[in-house]
Amino acid sequence: MPKSIEFVVIIDEGVRKRHKHETTKGRVTRFVVQLEIRVHDKWKVAVRYDCAHGYAHSDQYDINGNHTKKKLNLTFESALTYGDWDINENWQNYRKVFLRGIKYERLQ
Repeated sequence: MPKSIEFVVIIDEGVRKRHKHETTKGRVTRFVVQLEIRVHDKWKVAVRYDCAHGYAHSDQYDINGNHTKKKLNLTFESALTYGDWDINENWQNYRKVFLRGIKYERLQ
């Protein structure tokens, strides 16, 4: 039976990280870790690491929903660890790219 872990970390005003993963016999079988930005009282994904298509990858979004996908040549365990670390280290840059051209005061 899979074990599921899920939590949300508040990083800054209007910025949070959502983390969820499932393991079976100690191995990661599903995961998603994403940075979310609050825009007009709705949470939108700025960057996501997951395995939704059967392989580890990341998606980076802008405020209009446009995104780029990057395949990661990593195991699910390594991709989850890397994605979690990357968001912790680079959330300010991801927020800036996501919000490019928009004034922060208009978001909340």
